[in-house]
Amino acid sequence: MLNRKAFLAMKLMDIQPSQLFISSEKLSRVREQFDPLKPKTLQAIPVKKLGDHVIMTDGHTRAFAAYEAGLSEVRVFWDEDELDWEAYEICVQWCEEAGIHTIADLQGRVVSAEEYELLWVKRCQAMHQCLERKRGKDVRPC
Repeated sequence: MLNRKAFLAMKLMDIQPSQLFISSEKLSRVREQFDPLKPKTLQAIPVKKLGDHVIMTDGHTRAFAAYEAGLSEVRVFWDEDELDWEAYEICVQWCEEAGIHTIADLQGRVVSAEEYELLWVKRCQAMHQCLERKRGKDVRPC
């Protein structure tokens, strides 16, 4: 059995994103701190297994910065946090529907902080509210 707290190297193209957009402001901050010649300066990416995929549970901006810098691998660790799997399944489904299967597919989806808030954060908030209503046995459609 794997030591889930250990850092592992994983090919970027083998990790399924669970996010549709990248904030340009967050990306600028990551670029300032990240030295592509010293890949370990990039904080490891948390991943989990979802069906047949290994998905990013966080760290999309860091992964995108690594991709932009030409890295083919990043350090990852198995995310042991309790997550809302139904929400992640929905997010991955959104990604698949949008043709986002690797971090490279987020190229062209780097948006301003305001757009990120509207296009991603608000969408996720609405999805979480819908899930809470459904879990409360509210039959109203989302």
